[in-house]
Order: sequence, then C-alpha cells, then structure tokens
Amino acid sequence: MLFKTKFMPLAIALAFTAGAHAQEVIKLGHVAPVSGPSAHLGKDNENGAKMAVEELNAKGIKIGGKAVKFTLMLEDDGGDPKQGTAVAQKLVDAKVQGVIGHLNSGTSIPASKIYHDAGIPQISPATTQTKYTQQGFNSVFRVVANDAKLGGTLGAYAVNKLGIKKIAVIDDRTAYGQGVADEFIKGAKKAGGGVQIVAKEFTTDKATDFNAILTTIKAKNPDLVFFGGMDSVGGPLLRQMKALGIKARYMGGDGMCTESLPKLAGDGAANEMVVCAEAGGVTPELQKNMDDFVARYKKKYNGDVQLYAPYVYDSVMTMAAAMQQANSAEPAKYLPVLQKIQHQGVTGMIMFDNKGDIKDGALTLYTYKDNKKTKMEVIK
Repeated sequence: MLFKTKFMPLAIALAFTAGAHAQEVIKLGHVAPVSGPSAHLGKDNENGAKMAVEELNAKGIKIGGKAVKFTLMLEDDGGDPKQGTAVAQKLVDAKVQGVIGHLNSGTSIPASKIYHDAGIPQISPATTQTKYTQQGFNSVFRVVANDAKLGGTLGAYAVNKLGIKKIAVIDDRTAYGQGVADEFIKGAKKAGGGVQIVAKEFTTDKATDFNAILTTIKAKNPDLVFFGGMDSVGGPLLRQMKALGIKARYMGGDGMCTESLPKLAGDGAANEMVVCAEAGGVTPELQKNMDDFVARYKKKYNGDVQLYAPYVYDSVMTMAAAMQQANSAEPAKYLPVLQKIQHQGVTGMIMFDNKGDIKDGALTLYTYKDNKKTKMEVIK
C-alpha cells in the first residue's frame, strides 16, 4: 500500500502527459489500379495521396482542438468493377472517414453506392464518366471535368481546329472508354462542317491485337481515329496503325494522355500526329504551383508525374480542409462543409456544384513532340 501511494503522483503525471500528446487518427482510404495494365497510373495516384498525407502530418494539424494524424488505407482495384466493390466494402468495414478514388469510371461508379450507403464521402481525382455524379448521391465528388466536357471539347476541336471531315471511332467498352467516345461523337456532330463518322469499332481493355478492326478502318480512309480507353491499349493500337500504313491523326481522352504513351506506341506517336486531353488544367497564373508540385514529386519518387497525381493530392487536401473547417472528421459533420468548400489547390480552385462536379473544370490539350508530352492549350 505504501509503495502504491508513493508512486501514484508519478503514474498520474505520466498518464496525463501521454494523454496530452495523444493524437486522434483519421483514416482515409485510397483506391487505384496498382496491378494490371494501368498499374503505372494507379501507382502515380497512390504517390499523390502519400505526398498529401505526409505533408498534412508534418504540419501538425488540429481538428476540433485535437492533434490529428492522417493515415492511408491503400487498396488495389485492378481496374476491375468486382474487385472495386470488394475493396469498397473493405474500406467501409474498416470505418474509414473518407475515400479518395477510384481512378477508373468502371470501378468508381459501382463503388460509389457502397460508400454513399455507408455515409462516407468520396472524391475521385480521375473519374470522368458523366453518370458518376448523376446517381443522386450527395457524397460523391470529382476534381476533374466530366466526359461531356472532355469528349465534347475534343469533338469540336477535331472539326473546328483540325478541319477533320472523316472520323473513325474505337472504344474499349468500359464505362470510361465508351462514355468519352460517345461524347466525342456528339461534340463532333454538333460542330457540323459536314463531318462523317465513317467507322465505329470496339475492342476490350485487355486486347493486344487490333488487326481486324484496323483493316476495316483503313478501307474507310479516315482523317482521324479517336480512341476511347487507356494508354495500355491506346499505345499498342497506335503502333499497329502505323504498321498498317494508316496515316490518320490520332485523338483520345485523358486515359491515354500520359507520359508513357510514346513508349507504348513505339514509332506510332509521330510529332504532332496525336492530340489528347487531360480532364483538368492549370491556367498560367497557377502554373508555378503546379511546377513546384511536379518538382517535389520528382525529387521524392525519382520519376515524372504520369497523369493524375496532382489531382489526388488536391483531393486529399480538400477533404482535410473540409474536416478542419467543420472541426470534425466525422463524415456526417464534415460532408456539408465539403459540399460548399472553396479550396485553392495546385490544380486550381476546387469548388463543387450541387451534383458534386467540379465547378469551372478546365481541360488541357496536349500533343507529343520528340516523344515528350507537350502542352498545347488550356480550355475552360
């Protein structure tokens, strides 16, 4: 008894000190395809999430007066809808307080219902399929422009700026690929100019041999081939176009608009023969912010940003800002703040409309010169 009495003040002091330094853990989920044909894009996204969380923790952020530590649950959906819903349920069961992801529209859309039903906010840094924010879910957001803007703008650009008359369209039958191709066709037809869609073909997101559809397309002699899909298919498709002697220009959406396209396309990515669009864009006054991010990324990971790492970074930071403003990391408490957030990110000002779409989303058009992705212009 004397021993306990003697040391009780010390025990209380130690307990008090430990409590004073205790941190509240905020668990965020991140999902991307870090296996499969788009693994290089998934890893790029994952790196962006890690950077954001490390920087948040280095700042010693407090929420509701308490010191917090952000942690990431990193999950791989392989770009597969079934795997996507399985990892979504895993994150829900783990009681994450927010989700950043998914990359592919085909995984984001079915997963979004699982998050919504559990009351967990989801910000996608890359999902462009229009349907994603048209399901009536108040918990889904995206920080990039949707397919209606992406595909529609490319269609108009092809007709009005490139003077294209005959177009062949190929898509990979995924939610993203088919969606962006359909919107491209709408945009091209709306632009007028007597444009003709001379061929509509499809492949899969795992195909490697395109000889049959390209032979059909070659006979139609198009001025431009539009591909709706990812670079893992778009690159080899372009390589085989070159081998068959198809001299048409080549166009696609954000899924193929990557630093890796020239390597995947071989000598198919001739100078300025490819035009693609990234579903985001930085206007000149914000270019320094983006350049600083790219430099930090390269220093940390010893490699270039592939595509959407800056948008993942901004997604994490936007979610954290909503929690800070709400003084709570509880989804039900910070969700209303997230819906009305105004956060200055490296990719621009992030605000959402009543569906969860980014307001005033920009597009950046690119081409390739000397095997390097080269910016053409930013379109608001």
